[in-house]
Amino acid sequence: YSAAACTAGHLTKHIFVVRRMDWTDVHFRQLARIISKRTWLWTEMVVDKTIIHSPFLDKHLWFPPEQHPIVLQLGGSDPELLLQASKIAARYGYDEFNLNCGCPSDRVAGAGCFGAAMMLQPELVADCMAAVAAGAGPNTPVSVKCRLGVDDADSYEQLHSFVSIVSSRGGVKNFIIHTRKCLLRGLSPAQNRTVPPLRHDWVWSLKRDFPHLSFQLNGGILSSHAARQILDYDAAQQHGVPAGAVDGV
Repeated sequence: YSAAACTAGHLTKHIFVVRRMDWTDVHFRQLARIISKRTWLWTEMVVDKTIIHSPFLDKHLWFPPEQHPIVLQLGGSDPELLLQASKIAARYGYDEFNLNCGCPSDRVAGAGCFGAAMMLQPELVADCMAAVAAGAGPNTPVSVKCRLGVDDADSYEQLHSFVSIVSSRGGVKNFIIHTRKCLLRGLSPAQNRTVPPLRHDWVWSLKRDFPHLSFQLNGGILSSHAARQILDYDAAQQHGVPAGAVDGV
């Protein structure tokens, strides 16, 4: 469940092991860190209310120092709650805070009204991200993980608008894009990770349209070889090599 980075400017983040519920807990991350010293690790999604109300914060937020660099992914849709949760989580020294706008689970996007459903409300996402940034502090970057679209809101123009609003109003400079749309009704979370077609080319289009922002590509990268191809293709694009010159992308 890795993601290859496609960033504007210099490539400071190459490979991520992004979050997955019931997978990327502290024990899995420790194993991943043994395998790789440089890969960016992600927590499971932690809901804002859990951070605010849990009497056992370490269970959800503690990590050993060798797991740096590490990203805390938050779940929520209320700017005030996210502000409170971010202030609490900031004590643990995460390297980045991320807001989940891509989870297709009906427990999250349905009853919880966050996750992928948030893509339908870019202004709210922007307000949430401004709150997360304020809580995390000036030295901790923030990012959004999202899909290409949700249900029938799945055009490139709508994705472009989402990025534009969230970056300009919410101050977000970094987007992690799962390069599939999400169907909130009709597909299970597992199916949403495999059934909707991949559109890696939309990430290259976002890079072209927003050269001042950073984008990471997620989805369909199932091996280190696939990740290497993505990175090679990205480097080729930065140096003007025509599309198709790097095989397999």
